[in-house]
Amino acid sequence: MENRSHALMTGFFTIALLVATVLAGLWFNRDNTERVPYEIATVQSIPGLNPQATVRYRGLEVGKVDEIIFDQSRAGQILIRLSVDKAAPVTRTTFATLGYQGVTGIAFIQLDDEKVGSALLPSSAQQVARIPLRPGFLDQLEKRGMVILEKAERIATSVENLVSPANQKVILGAFDRVGKAADALEAVPRALEPTLARLPALANQADQTLVSIRDLSNSANQAARNYDQLATTLQAPDGPIARLNTTVDRVGGSLEAVTSELELQTLPHLTSMADEAKTSLRAVRRTADALSNRPQSILFGAPDGAPGPGEPGFVPPTK
Repeated sequence: MENRSHALMTGFFTIALLVATVLAGLWFNRDNTERVPYEIATVQSIPGLNPQATVRYRGLEVGKVDEIIFDQSRAGQILIRLSVDKAAPVTRTTFATLGYQGVTGIAFIQLDDEKVGSALLPSSAQQVARIPLRPGFLDQLEKRGMVILEKAERIATSVENLVSPANQKVILGAFDRVGKAADALEAVPRALEPTLARLPALANQADQTLVSIRDLSNSANQAARNYDQLATTLQAPDGPIARLNTTVDRVGGSLEAVTSELELQTLPHLTSMADEAKTSLRAVRRTADALSNRPQSILFGAPDGAPGPGEPGFVPPTK
């Protein structure tokens, strides 16, 4: 009986120790963090996301997923309810995406913010605030993958059309023409060999031409220098141009003196001579007129003039 009582006491002690250990573990592992409820409403697929999944803010663990349910007020919409640490800076510009841990495929909620310094987003059990869910990396990869597949399909269709029998004939014909062009180009170097052989002589001639051009340039430079010297000499204060100007001034003065002498002395004599010549010409004209009217006057002389009034033989004119 004594052995049985000792065994019973040992069993009770062991059970009490286990219960105490569990209670101590629960006590030390209890979560005293104050959390704020938030909600995510989305129509996107959320593969790999389960309740009790981690919620991280820019990589730091700040909460967990409480439950995932369907929205009864809107068909097809999923509600994800979160508990987030009150100290987490959830603002009005905070958004959520789905992240995945390594190769396990276990999803978690990744919170991020568009900008720093936005106003905090208030939330409570009575009025739960909603955080928008944006497409994650896999969603974007899926959408872009579909676009890439569509483009690849179009490219494959284009390639298939390109290698159609009709196009194959065209391509083969083009290759044939390219081969013929290559054969023709192969003969070009042989045709250029005589020209290449004459290139040294042409180079020598070019060198001689350059030397001639250099000599001509030197001659032109010398002529330019001579022209500059000639211009300098002509434009000197006592140069030929200055002396010529002095001579021209002197000749001009002499001409002016001669002109003055002609105006004062010679012109009056010329004028009187012209008047005498006019008188003589009038007398000659009268003589010529008289000879024309009475040629006999050369032999008998000029007739006597008619007697005037008071002279013997005057006859008054009759009306």
